Amino acid sequence: MPFQPHGKHLIAGKWVAGTDHFTAARLEGEGHAVSKGNAALVDAAVQAAEAAFWEYGYTSRASRAAFLTQIADEIEARGAQITEIGTAETGLPAARLEGERGRTTGQLRMFAAHIQSEAYLDLRHDAALPDRAPLPRPDLRMMQRPVGPVAVFGASNFPLAFSTAGGDTASALAAGCPVVVKAHEAHPGTGEIIAEAILAAIRACGMPDGVFSFVHGGAHEVGAALVQHPLISAVGFTGSLRGGRALFDLCAARPNPIPFFGELGSVNPMFLMPAAVAARGPAIGTAWAGSLTMGVGQFCTNPGVAVVMDGADADAFVTAASEALASTAPQVMLTTGIAEAYRSGVEKIAAHRAVREVIGTMCDKRNAAPYLYEVSGADWLANVELSHEVFGPVGMVVRAKDFDEMREIALALEGQLTCTLHMDDSDLDHAQRLMPILERKAGRVLANGFPTGVEVCDAMVHGGPYPASTNFGATSVGSLAIRRYLRPVCYQNMPVGLLPNELAP
Repeated sequence: MPFQPHGKHLIAGKWVAGTDHFTAARLEGEGHAVSKGNAALVDAAVQAAEAAFWEYGYTSRASRAAFLTQIADEIEARGAQITEIGTAETGLPAARLEGERGRTTGQLRMFAAHIQSEAYLDLRHDAALPDRAPLPRPDLRMMQRPVGPVAVFGASNFPLAFSTAGGDTASALAAGCPVVVKAHEAHPGTGEIIAEAILAAIRACGMPDGVFSFVHGGAHEVGAALVQHPLISAVGFTGSLRGGRALFDLCAARPNPIPFFGELGSVNPMFLMPAAVAARGPAIGTAWAGSLTMGVGQFCTNPGVAVVMDGADADAFVTAASEALASTAPQVMLTTGIAEAYRSGVEKIAAHRAVREVIGTMCDKRNAAPYLYEVSGADWLANVELSHEVFGPVGMVVRAKDFDEMREIALALEGQLTCTLHMDDSDLDHAQRLMPILERKAGRVLANGFPTGVEVCDAMVHGGPYPASTNFGATSVGSLAIRRYLRPVCYQNMPVGLLPNELAP
């Protein structure tokens, strides 16, 4: 039976309606009414999360693992309904949503397995040295402990894997932190059915009601109220640079500043080494076009910039990329607002005299088709705005006059989620000169691949220096993401009866 959203907020185990409403957009037909969030609803949710922390933060790792697994099971039980409401709200194809649902449940189960081992707690013990001269050493034990209630902002481009029960929520719950989710207005019904799955898991596992709450947006005050609430201990965010920076500044301006773990955007440049371009430039160009247009370019790891040394081999690369892009039909973007921002972004690029249009297309309403531009390395360096992300299927080829200029382009980069090298064995000397720069600029460095597609595993880093993210020491994907919501606590000469179980001798 199709899922019928009711548009309410989930607060401390109860579905609550607000007084004002907004209408959820759908690709076809009329959308449903959704209760707008407000500061009072946020306060109720956060107060419930704080109350739940005193129980949930001290549950066993086994019970939290069972809870995460139950959430995954409840999501899978609603699989067909999730796909139906998700496609109606976002325009994403069913296959994409089914794959994303699998990623979402996979993340939950990964964190369930991860916390079964004590390794993530970073347990340390320095035994007492009572006879040490000139001063004795006390008994010191250390471990990671949960920080408290966490605010999570749903992402527009991943209605499942980076939203209600996505990686931020999964890692926070695994750490022992209650979560308050601010739902994204682009897919409120999708968020609502996932929240119902989490509520069912709370009931099945006997967890405190306040361990998870879900508050719709619809008003700017909701996000501000959430990050400024004195009981929120950390924030997880995936979204635009402008929106993320505004929330980051609010977190920093609090009387008690808190960490804001924001993933804000990246152009994910590729550097094409000369031997690789000479040997297989057209193949790289065709594959790049496929990565650029995957998901209508609405991935934070979309490789929007290709830096190549000018010449005939570069011409062949550009020709192959343009031919592949020209054959790509327009696709539906996630929201009308995102489509409008895409059109505005490509118009700004096209307005630069130094930029040459390789492929120009027409976009209307929520539909988007690819664009391709090229610019000289010197003009790229002289116009910093060309390095700003445009969310969508637009590519920029930067033609460097030589390797020294390519290296200068790498040095001028802002922080990135990813940087990619396309190289052959004979390019090793050039690549070695670039590597120290690229690993300083990005959280993930690739060779001979494309960054779209972020594996959920222990070694993954999805983050990077600002503005790719607001905390270069963190990742929002992979098991290391749990460390964002933990802090080290040292116990000195503590009686065994007061130590956490994992530290007891």
